[in-house]
Amino acid sequence: MKKNSSLSELGFSDAATTAFFRQIKDVAAAAAAGDAADAPSRPNHRIKISVVGAGNVGMAIAQTILTQDLADEIALVDAKPEKLQGEMLDLQHAAAFLPRVRIMSGTDYAVTAGSDLAIVTAGARQLPGETRLDLLHRNVALFRTVVPPLAQHSPDALLLVVSNPVDVLTYVAWKLSGFPPNRVIGSGTNLDSSRFRSLLADHLEVNAQDVQVNSFLSYICCTFNCMYFQLHCICTNAHACMIVCVQAYMVGEHGDSSVALWSSISIGGVPMLSSLRESDVEFEQAVLERIRKAVVGSAYEVIRLKGYTSWAIGYSVASLARSLLRNQHRIHPISLLASGFHGIPDDREVFLSLPAVLGRSGVIRIPSVQLTEEEGKRLRKSAQTLWEIQQQLGLAN
Repeated sequence: MKKNSSLSELGFSDAATTAFFRQIKDVAAAAAAGDAADAPSRPNHRIKISVVGAGNVGMAIAQTILTQDLADEIALVDAKPEKLQGEMLDLQHAAAFLPRVRIMSGTDYAVTAGSDLAIVTAGARQLPGETRLDLLHRNVALFRTVVPPLAQHSPDALLLVVSNPVDVLTYVAWKLSGFPPNRVIGSGTNLDSSRFRSLLADHLEVNAQDVQVNSFLSYICCTFNCMYFQLHCICTNAHACMIVCVQAYMVGEHGDSSVALWSSISIGGVPMLSSLRESDVEFEQAVLERIRKAVVGSAYEVIRLKGYTSWAIGYSVASLARSLLRNQHRIHPISLLASGFHGIPDDREVFLSLPAVLGRSGVIRIPSVQLTEEEGKRLRKSAQTLWEIQQQLGLAN
């Protein structure tokens, strides 16, 4: 990514970057070369995205990618030829209302050849009485038919796994693809973090787009003290206008055991929890845990009401595609190879979500987020659980 100014000219050395970021395991050279090799220097190159799985999630992703003009070509793959043909025709009939994109489909993975990004949403559904481990084994068997042909037809592609359980299946995809770890990621807690920001925004009475990593917002505050998050009352009267920066992450295993990084939430550059304590604002850990559970439970509520989730994950994956293919170097919490981070042993090859800088070469850097002792403990517990599951899959070598 081209820099507009040199830190060295301002008195900083390259060590300043390494103080804030770490390279993902074994890909320092690939990531370092990424800025020169993957910047948008191919003006005639047509961006191609392939989506495997034409179900509710896959089609929501495809539709969002189309409307946001993220690709010149999109290929759909599914095992059901008639449904696949119908979905493709339905999108093609909307051509007059969409950016100019070539839409193709097929049951043969040759249709995905030359993809810049391959998105996998395919997955087996749990059968009555089937254990989660048995279901996982069926999904591993399915991935054996999906990932190798994707890698064969697009050896330079980025691989993005959306299928659940996303962390374990991202590990499976990495093993089956033979790709370097920086080019294999999972959707992870990117959507969980969006739900987290949305819930916080509701309490803060600001737009959800303003409650995000590294973005600035301004709003009217009733008193200088009421800037602090009190779960139910924030800033309605015009006494002072303040610019604040709000950060909010969910990390770890996607789903029920995800970890809310309360310690990383800051308002105006000041950690939220520290501000509450210094301002004598009472809060209980149980309240914070209820909010975390509300974030996790929001997906179940959507499923209860409409039977499945689709649109939110569609927009979430599209945001990842944009950051990757446009080399934006934006930070997203996504499932990645986490060995060596936050006390996870170097020899434990587990994928779970951590904030990462994404660009054309995939994962470029991982910010050195400071965790509390409890947050680190929960993260390592998730890693241990995932590692134990992976040992039963026969993919260690």
